Amino acid sequence: MRSPTNASLLAVLVISLAVPGYAAAQSTEAYRPAFHPDQLKGPVVGTPNEVMVLGTQHLSVLGDTFRPEMLEPLLIRLEAWKPTVIATENLSGLQCDSLRRYPSRYADSVNGYCPDPTAAGLATGLEVPAANAEVERTLASWPEQPLPGQRRRLAAIFLAAGEPGSALVQWLRLTPDERRAEDGLTEDLVASLNRRKDSPNETNLIAAVLAARLGLERLWSVDDHSADTPESDDSEAYGAAIMAAWDNPATQTRRDDDIRLIAGLAREDGVLDMYRAYNAPEAAMLVYQSDFGAALMEPSSQGFGRSYLAYWETRNLRMVANIRDVLGRKPGTRLLAIVGASHKAYYEAYLNQMHDVQLTDPLTVLR
Repeated sequence: MRSPTNASLLAVLVISLAVPGYAAAQSTEAYRPAFHPDQLKGPVVGTPNEVMVLGTQHLSVLGDTFRPEMLEPLLIRLEAWKPTVIATENLSGLQCDSLRRYPSRYADSVNGYCPDPTAAGLATGLEVPAANAEVERTLASWPEQPLPGQRRRLAAIFLAAGEPGSALVQWLRLTPDERRAEDGLTEDLVASLNRRKDSPNETNLIAAVLAARLGLERLWSVDDHSADTPESDDSEAYGAAIMAAWDNPATQTRRDDDIRLIAGLAREDGVLDMYRAYNAPEAAMLVYQSDFGAALMEPSSQGFGRSYLAYWETRNLRMVANIRDVLGRKPGTRLLAIVGASHKAYYEAYLNQMHDVQLTDPLTVLR
């Protein structure tokens, strides 16, 4: 192909100077990156990293229709896939510790998403950073057959580290008669673990139960709320604009689907039907049209919808970065990421950009 002549370049320059916005428009329309990491997959040697993203309804909203034993068909299928790592939609203790140091911005985020590690810290003598370091040190030399006292101690350290999901894994790996207040666990901490064990939450009833069955020692908290911002003078107008954007036919379709799926939970395959629906290919575009695509089109002069979308994309990028970080700890990991269904498509799109990540379709596991 011939390169452009000086005359043709001069013509483009003249047009771009004469027509306002011409150069920017041409650049925006014409430029596409030549580098496509999703087309450069590996590794050449060794086992690839596999990730399955399981989109879920938050179990806490299912109401009286839901009972934990309904999850058994789902757990059986996930256990058969044999993940070696499970990531959950929880804030890590270290991020919560960081957010607590900036209360003018993150006080609401801490109150909403961060468990209080104070009691466990007093019981173990460890603040959050030190407790996380102690977790790493303990697991680095963890025996194949730990004693019950070692598991109780590790559960207490996980609580002090701000990782109650992982503490629950250790609690579930104990026999019921060994679940008692010793080795750093106080009566209050034991009561909190027992409440967590029965609480309708996908971290407690799916991730922790599955990890215990598979012989895993912990969960990985990969959520991120560092893009959260406090309410401002525009908060009321912002909320009204976003609610107006969400008032659309796709949102109504999602509501109708949720009502139908929750009403059907008591059927033999009710839970599986719900998870198949949330993880079906067509669900991604419905979520987009209902929520984030609608926000992108929101017409306010303040760009409220675009600000909301920026928060959403930033949060998902950081969540996926946390997952990629976990995969790098031990190449060849098979990771199950359990996350709210609205995150699923973004997780998969961003993860698919990684050279050393192979995605698994949950529908092949949920059959």
